[in-house]
Amino acid sequence: MNYLAHCFLSCSEEDLLIGNFIADSIRNRDLPALPERVREGVMLHRKIDTFTDAHPLTRQGTARLHPHHGKYAGVVIDIFFDYLLVNNWEKYSGEDPAVWTQNIYRILEKRQADIPPKLQRSLPHMIRDNWLLRYGTEEGLRFTFSKMKNRVKYPDMMAGAVDNLLNNYAAFNAEFNLFFPEVIAYVEGECKC
Repeated sequence: MNYLAHCFLSCSEEDLLIGNFIADSIRNRDLPALPERVREGVMLHRKIDTFTDAHPLTRQGTARLHPHHGKYAGVVIDIFFDYLLVNNWEKYSGEDPAVWTQNIYRILEKRQADIPPKLQRSLPHMIRDNWLLRYGTEEGLRFTFSKMKNRVKYPDMMAGAVDNLLNNYAAFNAEFNLFFPEVIAYVEGECKC
């Protein structure tokens, strides 16, 4: 899961959203300093990642990507899941996605003091370029993977990711739509939301 799905899976609770959003930037030693419910959001993020990585449908999609993307196949599928969430939005939310994302951005701006500095620096770009909805477009995916090439040790392993999604769209979409209701149910059980 990437930013969009993690925000979506925050039970519409602000503190959980903040924790879920910042989780990849938080070290275990920093957890005690966080407010309790934000800390629970960080832990929720980690539980979602573990559930997702171990799920047979995710593993199936990751295996399809592995010959092309090697150890980055899991990262690639996380981004695909945001694309698929945007493109299947009406199945999972009755709220307009543009309204929903603007609400998420407002919360993140309001709670900037709770966001680590590196993410604070990225936040204006995320909002200006509407990353959350942009993940749902081919252009947005190409932009995302071009940025990721600058952050990974083996950038060539990111090449062709969008084409792999588009060429196998039916399989990835079917797997996502079987998987996502299960992760929603898992989160609801974890959060009592």
